[in-house]
Amino acid sequence: MPTRLIANALLFQAGWFACVMGGTSWWLLIPLAALVVHFCWISSWAAEGKLVVSVALAGAALDSFLLQLGVFDFATTDTLAPLWLVLLWALLGTTLNHSLAWSAKPIWLAAVLGAIGGPLAYFAGSALASVSLPLGQQATLWILAPIWALVFPLLHGFAHLYREQFRLLKLSRRR
Repeated sequence: MPTRLIANALLFQAGWFACVMGGTSWWLLIPLAALVVHFCWISSWAAEGKLVVSVALAGAALDSFLLQLGVFDFATTDTLAPLWLVLLWALLGTTLNHSLAWSAKPIWLAAVLGAIGGPLAYFAGSALASVSLPLGQQATLWILAPIWALVFPLLHGFAHLYREQFRLLKLSRRR
């Protein structure tokens, strides 16, 4: 496996742990550093900035909506997803063209991985970050699994769209 794919996966994991363990503390410098390393060494802002921002905004909107529905309860906020969770979404965006690119095709693979991996990540994160699941684990699983079965393929769709836009932009600049 190429070094940059491994680095991408390790940066994501380090950022994930820092976000869920650190909440709003100085630990959030770790995911920010992971994003900087990603854009300086693994990819570039020009190639993936739009994807990372789109994933962060879409994820923040989704988690804020689920918060409003009472699926999550963050001790620090009752209106919008907390900053650490938005950073998690941005970090996820950095993996779509790299360490998680294998999960894009066939599309059903992304749906299955999303349906299983999405809720598992929330359950692990909720235990570490002291986020409560007011509806209980089973009801939360039944809510998150179909959402993530749709969200993860959609995120891969964003990644594909932005890759093609970047490729066409590079081609047009060569002419």
